[in-house]
Amino acid sequence: MSAAANRKLLLDVFRAIEQRDDKKFRELLHPDFELHWPPSLPYGGSKARTWSEIWEPFQPGETERRMDPRVVAAGEDEGVVLWRQRGVSPSGEQFDGEVLGLYQLRDGKLARAQMFYFDTVAVANFLKMATSR
Repeated sequence: MSAAANRKLLLDVFRAIEQRDDKKFRELLHPDFELHWPPSLPYGGSKARTWSEIWEPFQPGETERRMDPRVVAAGEDEGVVLWRQRGVSPSGEQFDGEVLGLYQLRDGKLARAQMFYFDTVAVANFLKMATSR
């Protein structure tokens, strides 16, 4: 696919995530889709809990779900997106951090996603604090 088509695909993926449109999200995934998170995070590596299980309780509204994705680069088979991870704890503390994602695209679908958080310690600390209260 062209870089422009892949840019649109990536933004469609983010829109589906922000809107919690699981059906649309699954339609955009390649059958062999792989997802890679930093292993130091509670949903990274081969841990049992998923990103959704961890973050959805801390994203009660549109503001927290907004990711502000910006396609930094897109080619024929991959793209790079800078986006924001947001959340709010039950007691009101907020988290807002940057993430860079490297995405492989195949057959007009998202085939692989690998996330690079700018500060995994801050993410882990927020989640620990938010779940301990």
